[in-house]
Amino acid sequence: MDSGIPPGPPQRLAPAGRIPLAVVVVDGDGLVSHWSSGARRLFGPAREQAVGRPAADLMPVAGALADEEPGVAHGGYDPGDELGPGLHARGSYPTAGRAKVSDPGRGRTDVLWWAYPLIGPGPGRHLVLAADGGQFSAGEDGRPGPHLRITPGFALHTEFPDADTLAGRLPDILPNMGPAESTRIVTQVLDMGYPVMEFSRHDRVPLTPDWGVPRHSPERYGTEDVPPAAGRLPRRAAPRPQLDLEYAAVRERLEFLNEVSGRIGSSLDLASTIREVTSAAVPRFSDFAGTHLRAAVLAGEGFPDGVPDVTTVWHRVWVEHNDEPGRWDDTVPVGEAIAFPEHTPFFQCMVTGEPVLIPHISEEDGNRISGQFEKRDLRPLINHRSMLLVPLKARDVVLGFMVLMRRAGREPFDDMDRTTGAELAARAGLVLDNARMYTYQENVAETLQDSMLPQVAPRMAGCDIATRYLPGALLGRIGGDWFDAVKLPGSRTALVVGDVMGHGLNSAAMMGQLRTAVQTMATMEMPPAQLLRNLDDLAQRLGEQYLATCLYAVYDPIRSEIQLANAGHIPPVLVRAEDGGAEVLDIPTGAPIGVGQVAFETAAFAVRPGDRLVLCTDGLVEVRGADIGEGLAALCASAAHPAASMDSACDTIIRALNTREGRKDDVALLMARLNGIEDEDVAEYELALDPREVGRARRLVRDRLLAWGLPGAVDAAQLMVSELVTNAVNHARSQRVGLRLVRTDALLCEVRDDEPAPAALLDAGPDDEFGRGLRVVSSLAREWGTSTSARGKTVWFEQALGVKTGVRANGR
Repeated sequence: MDSGIPPGPPQRLAPAGRIPLAVVVVDGDGLVSHWSSGARRLFGPAREQAVGRPAADLMPVAGALADEEPGVAHGGYDPGDELGPGLHARGSYPTAGRAKVSDPGRGRTDVLWWAYPLIGPGPGRHLVLAADGGQFSAGEDGRPGPHLRITPGFALHTEFPDADTLAGRLPDILPNMGPAESTRIVTQVLDMGYPVMEFSRHDRVPLTPDWGVPRHSPERYGTEDVPPAAGRLPRRAAPRPQLDLEYAAVRERLEFLNEVSGRIGSSLDLASTIREVTSAAVPRFSDFAGTHLRAAVLAGEGFPDGVPDVTTVWHRVWVEHNDEPGRWDDTVPVGEAIAFPEHTPFFQCMVTGEPVLIPHISEEDGNRISGQFEKRDLRPLINHRSMLLVPLKARDVVLGFMVLMRRAGREPFDDMDRTTGAELAARAGLVLDNARMYTYQENVAETLQDSMLPQVAPRMAGCDIATRYLPGALLGRIGGDWFDAVKLPGSRTALVVGDVMGHGLNSAAMMGQLRTAVQTMATMEMPPAQLLRNLDDLAQRLGEQYLATCLYAVYDPIRSEIQLANAGHIPPVLVRAEDGGAEVLDIPTGAPIGVGQVAFETAAFAVRPGDRLVLCTDGLVEVRGADIGEGLAALCASAAHPAASMDSACDTIIRALNTREGRKDDVALLMARLNGIEDEDVAEYELALDPREVGRARRLVRDRLLAWGLPGAVDAAQLMVSELVTNAVNHARSQRVGLRLVRTDALLCEVRDDEPAPAALLDAGPDDEFGRGLRVVSSLAREWGTSTSARGKTVWFEQALGVKTGVRANGR
């Protein structure tokens, strides 16, 4: 066709300019797999709407993708113009053309397109490039120009010095495309022919993606955007002046920031947030991104104070890049703690709190930066690259910083990128600070909860104990559920489970007060019902808001009996060792603690060695909308399941019952295996109120310990028993003093009399004749104590038995 311009020899152009370019990858089924932001601007649908849809429904290139002849109308598009010279049919060659796109909002758009068939292991089977052709064919009045005609074409990429720019920009434009796949696609594009626009069939302009301010050479183009033809310069208005392209670049960055804002902050988990922030920059904005945080931020120790200095420790918490695997791992490993040297751009960024831009790191710059790090050669990683450092700040305090880098061959960072990176860091800093504060609050709550809950010993006299605590998943890691096990005189053990109504700090504080009260009253040998009565009175005095349920049990391993009292709590489950059956113990429920003026009752049950008692809070068995009986039945079934250990048995119960998503209530679980104490491990004696009985007590202790095979414990035990019996004989009112020896993991000795006043540790002087007995016991015993009741007092001590295990293994 005659363009109205005299023909001339084709010119070889200088480096290419830039135009808005749509880039799309289509898979073997004809469905869109990658859709750039330029494609959204040109064709309308967003990436989320386009990916997975048939490409023929979205773009006027159906003839290049399906088994149709080129030029046949498809998908609501008008047929394209004739193909330019050198264009090929479908198959193993690329195709190109132009077509009209009907858009209700914009009218009819003239689209130039290039389609490349792809081969290789990836899912992509076609690469489609498209541009708005109307902007280049319009005259000064906005109508089609009579003297200018543009057609899509192909050329050898070697004809254009800047043709390789497409290879460096394709991964930026197509999100979620790895470097291996993009390299394969670009290689095929360069082999098949570089996409160009042919002006008037004489001059050709290569295509490059549009991100950033376009390269503009006044010396080359003058005031026009159309390259000169042979011998003359066609006169026409610039279709998109530089200001419009700058606006497009700004819009591209705003879209990037908007997309990043939607991707980061999806959770309040600090580690997940760090990964989201770092990964958001690669590959679209940079080729490498590394995030460093201050140690105090990462540890959840609160807000860091002061400006960082050379002593500030930073943790490299995440690295993302599209280089070959392992390139960065040895030199800048994730998890490394490092203090950055003073004369480095990293130190400048973290101290000033401002971005640091190095458009190109020369050999000299790389040598200087790398030289500040001992035993670390950064030159292969940073030389000839572009670097941008952006601080992560919150409330004007630097929490960390990000290192962003672009490879050589890619457009280096510029001032607009610095602004974009600073905005990215500002949004990321806010998200990280939210995650940091949440982590800090979680740590505080967890520390408080751990301090409130006791460290229950796994073995008590005559029983083994296992516990579990699960905080409410939606209401923080702190609540009012608790459990406890308290050592009592007479080798007995108190088992407690309680639940303060409500959640949060107030409930935890109430729980701490009630738990302390239970521990104190338990050692006073109160019957279970009386203890709950006193606890209810205490709650009344503390305030009206004190409401709690509580289950209190006392296990006597010598008598093989358990006594329980309940204050509105979930009843316990007893698993019988004889047949493996589980039952809910029928005990009076009672009213919750804090209601006031309610009587409590004590129920007693005989148990056998090996039976297991299960106590829990209602968070484990209650399900909204279901009967509590169903939960208790499930508890019985899971508790009766055979298990290799107590911990395994607890885990079985948790797995079976704690399956509800969105659980809001705390869970406290205590399981005790009631082993009992055999008769041959208990020796009881009655002593008269006669000073000569002290010597008899020593002989009884010696004979019993030798019979038990514990000769190493004789001397200390005799001395301590002598002191306690002497005190009892001197202060008792009746004719008898009780002496009991119990062999478990330790030697337990109890001396009781009918004097109600508790034994006291006195500060005896050099000339005092009395007051040293309990000091001797305190220095020799592992533990000792005293308890009082209406019947008198009991003084006891425990003596460690280092050889007991071996003797019992051989003797029984």
